[in-house]
Amino acid sequence: MAARRAPRPEERGKAAELTRERILRAAVSEFGEKGYSGARTAGIAARAGVNQQLISYYFGGKQGLLEELRRRRQAEEASFDAASASFAESVAAQLERTLDDPEWARLVVWQALGDCPFADAEEGQRYAQAQRARMAESLERMRGRQEAGEVTGRVDPAFALLVAYAVVFAPITMPQFVRDIFGDDPLSPEVRRRLHGELIRLLGEAEN
Repeated sequence: MAARRAPRPEERGKAAELTRERILRAAVSEFGEKGYSGARTAGIAARAGVNQQLISYYFGGKQGLLEELRRRRQAEEASFDAASASFAESVAAQLERTLDDPEWARLVVWQALGDCPFADAEEGQRYAQAQRARMAESLERMRGRQEAGEVTGRVDPAFALLVAYAVVFAPITMPQFVRDIFGDDPLSPEVRRRLHGELIRLLGEAEN
């Protein structure tokens, strides 16, 4: 019987990276379902199918997991909404990104409600500053779209931005209302199309 070949360093590295990714995906699910405070590393490990000690080994614990998820999300957001995208394209992309990953969207809602016990820590402060900077950029982009006649100037740009975010997140924050009003799964393609079309009609008409 031939002896088993020892894995090469690159194979071990690939296996470790796959394990890290499974843990991170499991963490998003656990955080999204239970919030940061309610989530447990044992639950994350069970979802990922790994030994709980690996969470501490790779990420230093539950807080390290959330910090890594935030860093990745910020890196994605930095290249997400292209300046050349139209308002309609931007809304469609935001709907797809939010509703394709409802667990992450729920985590965002949990944190918006104050479920982040280390918000005053250095990492939490950096995340909050980055979030404010992104909102400021989005507001400036909305003003620019109004000036270009792409978005109606009949409403305050800050309100227009708030309405856009509220509609995009509605299937996550108010799924029962969306289901009852539209008579369909809040995450369904049909609901997405209706939300997109109505939001563009509401805000995307140039002022006459």
